[in-house]
Amino acid sequence: MTDSAQAIEISNLHKRFGPLEVLKGVSLTANQGDVIAIIGGSGSGKSTFLRCINLLELPSAGTVTIHGETIAMKSDGHGGLMPSNRRQVQRIRTQLGMVFQSFNLWQHMTVLQNVIEVPVHVLGMPKDKAVEIGEALLRRVGLYEKRDAYPAFLSGGQQQRAAIARALAIQPLVMLFDEPTSALDPELVGEVLTVIGDLAKEKRTMILVTHEMKFAREVASHVVFLHNGLIEEQGPPAEMFGAPKSERLKKFISSIH
Repeated sequence: MTDSAQAIEISNLHKRFGPLEVLKGVSLTANQGDVIAIIGGSGSGKSTFLRCINLLELPSAGTVTIHGETIAMKSDGHGGLMPSNRRQVQRIRTQLGMVFQSFNLWQHMTVLQNVIEVPVHVLGMPKDKAVEIGEALLRRVGLYEKRDAYPAFLSGGQQQRAAIARALAIQPLVMLFDEPTSALDPELVGEVLTVIGDLAKEKRTMILVTHEMKFAREVASHVVFLHNGLIEEQGPPAEMFGAPKSERLKKFISSIH
């Protein structure tokens, strides 16, 4: 693969919270069209790793490169890093669509307003164009009829599908999902996974922190098992779930089944 096919390259990422080192040197490359599932027990560093990609958490060391552009960092004077160029970070963030565990929709806005807010007010898209794109995305996630409803009147699954439409509205290069089904009632999980599965079929580049192993096995092109802040094992889903090499991964998989 040429570098031009690289969507994301993370090199030797460390993250400390005070004395606690949560990430201990994690490297990962995602090429365009890859669907990478990150699995592991709680406290393994999965969500922190994902949040470091778009600098919702600032790494303590290491580099983050998005589509060939490395985010410029400098010392924060306390043993960590901070962005050298805020404008670069804002621009790169517009290439990353993020979907959180807890939906994070703006409660005072309708579903459609949520979806068009960033395209109009951050990216400067004409409102009529944003509405057209927003309504098409809401159709895709099965929420067109709810476009004028407020989040409080939606189920958790509907809110998460609205959050996915909102993330897609910036037309991102990469979609980041942080345990997108963990806050949902079991009967609502499927509707959200169906939408994410459809995105994977479109060859959208995605990095997905998930505890849905069956989904990871079926949808991911590559699976990464994090343990204690390090990549313990990684590879194609068939190998990772069918013939895991590491004892820790074997234990993890059997504990979930």
